[in-house]
Amino acid sequence: MADLFHKQAKQYAEARPNYPEELFHFIASKTPSHDLVWDVGTGSGQAAKSLSEIYKNVVGTDTSQKQLDFAPKLPNVKYQCTPPNLSMAELESIVAAQSSVDLVTIAQALHWFDLPTFYQQVKWVLKKPNGVIAPWCYTMLEFDGSFDAVFRQFYSDSKPYSFQQFFSDSKPYWESARKLVDDKYRGIEFPFEPVDGTDHTGPFEFKTERLMDLDSVFTYIKSWSAYQTAKEKGVELLSNDVVENFKRAWGEDGDSQKVAKFSVHLRIGKVGNLG
Repeated sequence: MADLFHKQAKQYAEARPNYPEELFHFIASKTPSHDLVWDVGTGSGQAAKSLSEIYKNVVGTDTSQKQLDFAPKLPNVKYQCTPPNLSMAELESIVAAQSSVDLVTIAQALHWFDLPTFYQQVKWVLKKPNGVIAPWCYTMLEFDGSFDAVFRQFYSDSKPYSFQQFFSDSKPYWESARKLVDDKYRGIEFPFEPVDGTDHTGPFEFKTERLMDLDSVFTYIKSWSAYQTAKEKGVELLSNDVVENFKRAWGEDGDSQKVAKFSVHLRIGKVGNLG
């Protein structure tokens, strides 16, 4: 998957949402100290920027240097391009020593990971017992008005089980891991204890919005892994017919810009004494 995100790094940086401040304040309220965060799969730094305003230091890692090139340069954030699978020695050298990290965050990326290996690293690097892991995902954006139905149909038709409305060749473009996002991370493996003040590990829901024009929507679609996968298979998801269909629906209410709403779904837990 690193190659896909490398190829669409510019679109990803331009089109992906910023996360609501309430999300970070909620997470920060569950970590007793605010010294060090490991932001895994940091991409172009959407989460790292907000984390840097609360925590003293942030280490953002990603397998795509091109994504990292678009991340904001901040004095207390260190970005590092890493191999997909870090050894424990590399983890200590690149990120931090054992039991020294307050928080591990993963924004819209956990579903791509080798979870057993990754969780072993998380449990090794987090402070015991109250070091926190906080992965989140966001489901497909929503719009007010008639465009929402057209957009949702397009998204549904880009999944493996249905794509015949726009294309005669129905092949899967979304990876199977996308199902975990559609399920709001409810079914993802998450072997951690509830943080203080909660009786479960989520998902907890937050909302974020951004104002978009139609070109921004097209850029957002081009940032999908499914878009790049389809392109490599010789299929243009944004065909002329699809683009014209979008333009008609977009223009029905006469607004050049629309509010796009994202639902963010957070799992959060602490490592406990057995990490």
